[in-house]
Amino acid sequence: MVYNWSINIQHCLLCDEPCDGHPLCGPCEAELPWLDGRCATCAVPLPTHGLACGECQKRPPSYDHVEVPWRFAFPVDALITRFKHQARWPFGRLLGERLGLHLQHAFTDGLPQPDLLVPVPLARRRLRQRGFNQAQMLAQWLGGALKLPVDEHLLERVVDTPPQQQLDAATRRRNLRQAFCLAPGNDIKGRHLALIDDVLTTGATAEALARLLKRAGAVRVDVYCLARTPKPGD
Repeated sequence: MVYNWSINIQHCLLCDEPCDGHPLCGPCEAELPWLDGRCATCAVPLPTHGLACGECQKRPPSYDHVEVPWRFAFPVDALITRFKHQARWPFGRLLGERLGLHLQHAFTDGLPQPDLLVPVPLARRRLRQRGFNQAQMLAQWLGGALKLPVDEHLLERVVDTPPQQQLDAATRRRNLRQAFCLAPGNDIKGRHLALIDDVLTTGATAEALARLLKRAGAVRVDVYCLARTPKPGD
């Protein structure tokens, strides 16, 4: 019997079943929590598509549009957690590549392309603990796939706020006051920027950064992320 050792059988990262040269098999990719109905501005999950949610109608955010492929639900939530907290970079690369394809389709459908991708900066303490900024890695992968420039140093986090995950929206907003600044010597007047992050929860970080960028002269600020959480109780 002659074995062909050159054959490389790829296995699905989720179910471990063989798949034809792709990181996910067809059934697993189809079962990802794709975000259908959403707010046209903040992308919070809604029963319908194309309408603004009540919060965005009452208090329009400083950012213009959120583009995101998935709800923060299994298995995407587990993949993001492994990427971010366990340094499982192949999971992040997989999700980043899928986000890139999603954005390419969105651009084809009329979403304006930004001039620059800007990762959300990570607090210094958490950067030391984690060893990497997941938003920065996503931005680099997206920049290569979309052929868009990336500026990792445009935004700086000057206040090391406490972890935001368990806080409500009002507390998050208070924590983030004066937490960020624009790096000296940058002129963004008239530019369209896209913030890159892994998950959008309350939108407090995106709001603080978009407000800062708009005050510095940016004409449009979008947010690209992997997943969107629903409103509490939904």
